[in-house]
Amino acid sequence: MSRIASVLLPMPLPEAFDYAEPEGLELAVGDHVAVPLGPRVIRGVVMALRDGTGGNRPLKVIQGRVDDPPLPPGVLAFVEWAARYSVDLPGFPLAMALRGLRHPPPKPDKVLVLTGTQPARVTPARLKVLAAAEGVALSSAALASAAGVSAGVVKGLVDEGVLAVDFVEPDRGLPQPDLSLPPRDLNPGQAACVEVMKEMLGAGGFQAALLDGVTGSGKTEVYLEAVAAALQDPEAQVLILLPEIALTQAVLARFEQRFAARPAEWHSGVSPPRRRQVWETVASGNARIVVGARSALFLPFKKLRLIVVDEEHDSSFKQEEGFIYQARDLAVARAKIEGASVLLASATPSLESLFNAQAGRYRWLRLSARHGAAQLPDIGLVDMRETPPEPGRWLSPPLIKAMAVTLHRGEQAMLFLNRRGYAPLVLCKACGEKMKSPDSDSWLVEHRYTGRLVCHLTGFSMKKPEACPHCGAKDSLVSIGPGVERVEEEARYLFPDARVAVFSSDTVMDAEAAKALVATMVAGEIDILVATQAAAKGHNFPNLTLVGVVDADLSLRGGDLRAGERTFQLLAQAAGRAGRHEKPGRALLQTYSPDHAVMQALKAQDRDAFIEAEMGMRQDAGLPPFGRLAAVIASGPDGAALEAYVEALAAVIPNAEGVEVFGPADAPLATVRGRRRKRFLVRAERNVDLQGFMAAWRARAKVPNSVRVVIDIDPYSFL
Repeated sequence: MSRIASVLLPMPLPEAFDYAEPEGLELAVGDHVAVPLGPRVIRGVVMALRDGTGGNRPLKVIQGRVDDPPLPPGVLAFVEWAARYSVDLPGFPLAMALRGLRHPPPKPDKVLVLTGTQPARVTPARLKVLAAAEGVALSSAALASAAGVSAGVVKGLVDEGVLAVDFVEPDRGLPQPDLSLPPRDLNPGQAACVEVMKEMLGAGGFQAALLDGVTGSGKTEVYLEAVAAALQDPEAQVLILLPEIALTQAVLARFEQRFAARPAEWHSGVSPPRRRQVWETVASGNARIVVGARSALFLPFKKLRLIVVDEEHDSSFKQEEGFIYQARDLAVARAKIEGASVLLASATPSLESLFNAQAGRYRWLRLSARHGAAQLPDIGLVDMRETPPEPGRWLSPPLIKAMAVTLHRGEQAMLFLNRRGYAPLVLCKACGEKMKSPDSDSWLVEHRYTGRLVCHLTGFSMKKPEACPHCGAKDSLVSIGPGVERVEEEARYLFPDARVAVFSSDTVMDAEAAKALVATMVAGEIDILVATQAAAKGHNFPNLTLVGVVDADLSLRGGDLRAGERTFQLLAQAAGRAGRHEKPGRALLQTYSPDHAVMQALKAQDRDAFIEAEMGMRQDAGLPPFGRLAAVIASGPDGAALEAYVEALAAVIPNAEGVEVFGPADAPLATVRGRRRKRFLVRAERNVDLQGFMAAWRARAKVPNSVRVVIDIDPYSFL
């Protein structure tokens, strides 16, 4: 009897499609296949096989198997789970799982080999080339370097036919970690945490732990030893998730020191051919350690035994576009599906993770002291109402004085402001017009380095005009508020002899640039580092003893339910860059709200009091982690059609116990890229099947072709 294959396609389709298996193909679940869809032939993945026929109508026939490593059962189960959890179409997570295969494999390497022909003329330089080329295949540049001669000598031998061009497949292997190397010395707290992780890994099956340690307590050393324990199984694989590409190089270096082998990398800075290589080595099991961004969760691990989520509190783990998901939560789910352990690490854990640790769902591993002789920095508040900066300036007298003392001692300072560019707003002083992105409500940010106005939401960019586009007044556009470029300008003015650098995503474009800037800072070649959150976490600068937070109130604005939590986390992480070695550190926070609970908790370094107060507020309001949230964002170019749809959707809200729906309302950014936006917010009790409610609600109202609907489970952005 012929078989029917259920094939999932990496497209926005609601379910897998049935196809007939050709005689003799002998497919297996997880195989990649080429299937017809309309006039096209596309790749899909076999999700299930069953005996039988196509029912009342003949099924289209699978055209063949695609010769790529099949997706393991754990990946298939994870793709289906992720789609259900996110209330989205299963083709989207499948597309993420197949992302590495979208790229062509690396091109063959061009090398030179000896042909056996003797040169017409023998010179000492040519003899060196012949000796270096014996028994090996090297590129022209590598051969010239090995022989210590110029490229012209090598070219001459090629022209004479002594050397011939050949093409070889690039090495697709990865160096394997050396597990015989000794670990670094651990203090008693670190050693105790490592023992718990070894116990978890030894027991097998799914287990989760929260590694909760103050900044500089040596959390990385703990999870390095957890990785070493997991890899005692010769087939085991480990995934390390990082929130920022800028952190990747530092973490890779730590792994290389510990295991004498560089892990595989997976993030947007990796070249497309290399991504395909990594995908294939992960699928084969040869990639034992992978360090990557959130999308690495979808890689086809053959035997995943440990996932580490470093800086687990970081909002960068939330994917906001396309397939929307929270990588921290999906990491726990992937570990459970694979029967693996998951370790969430942070100096300022999320309230959700703390809640799970307090409830006993996670093992709670705590490091309360810094490693070695280092002490936590003193944190002081600068009341900007009492000691304001000079007009047109952003650094207060107490901070300037502290910087001067720090630089005089030959130590480094960091000025932290989580705002890119020169100024967040440009307006016309003649008519009051605010420069905005076309067809969007977001302000344009001035970037002095490039002389352009940029929308960080849509990517729109334009040269800063000489006259106001609205009223035509010349030289009337003024910059309002500071960005890191403006703070850098002020630092150079105040300390003209200091070496100043900026660390932001505008100045550090990729992982290599981040590595170079960090190395320059560590080498002491920077006196003042002006930085966004790209430098506020994970980095270790031995001579950095002062951190000045330029606008400590920034992330408290906007009405976000996590505003207090985010502010505490970000500022604690930023302050934690100071005094990580023998020299004591200090942090000064410039604020107009020194009496705010967040500021007082930071000053007292009393995280427990802050957490208790924040948890109490969340519990009273039924907000996460005590309740659940979801958002519906509907958008469309036609305001009337959009309004009609959201009214129809509001009219069919299912009746359900423990669920409240608020809206529809205009989104704070009511227009983006010419599309009007409306939002609903759903709050549910913890015991409610929120995904089931959202799926049932969406199905009750037909979506017009012009309207796009996005469901966001556990939203982090409320724009």
